[in-house]
Amino acid sequence: MILEVATLNIKEGLSPDFETSFQKAEKIISSMKGYISHQLKKCIEQDDKYILLVNWETIEDHEIGFRKSDEYQEWKALLHHFYDPFPTVEHYK
Repeated sequence: MILEVATLNIKEGLSPDFETSFQKAEKIISSMKGYISHQLKKCIEQDDKYILLVNWETIEDHEIGFRKSDEYQEWKALLHHFYDPFPTVEHYK
């Protein structure tokens, strides 16, 4: 199992809109091959900061299966305009 960890910095004041969009986006990611589970955690100290934790069966399920899919384009349209800067994404065993 691989843990994807993404630090999400949301443009100031847009967190409520981001959370609404994420509710739609999480249906996309949870339908993908190799997806196991995810959690979105809001930072206590910084209002517009989150971490996204996604468990995948393999790194390829994330980097190829998800990121190169048509569904990823929908994910991107829902979420990417909220980020500043673009998230750092790392993988852990």
